[in-house]
Amino acid sequence: MNEWQVIAMLITLITGAAVIIRPICNLTKAITELTLTCKNLDIQFANFETNNKDGHKRIWDHNEKQDEMLNDHEERISKMEGRGESTK
Repeated sequence: MNEWQVIAMLITLITGAAVIIRPICNLTKAITELTLTCKNLDIQFANFETNNKDGHKRIWDHNEKQDEMLNDHEERISKMEGRGESTK
């Protein structure tokens, strides 16, 4: 092999290596970004679950309070109409 063939072969090898390595680097970067995104989504979902549970607890507490008020109101109306507790 003469010098030009060696140089051409080295250029070919370097170019081939660059063609193979560049997509691998891009893929590694994309996988790293996706991993970070998944971790962030996991944290956000955990926070969402906590907030959701707290919201449901507040709703049910308010519902219970309204049920008590409704029952009290119903009893007072029954007493005003003269029915009292005769329905038992």
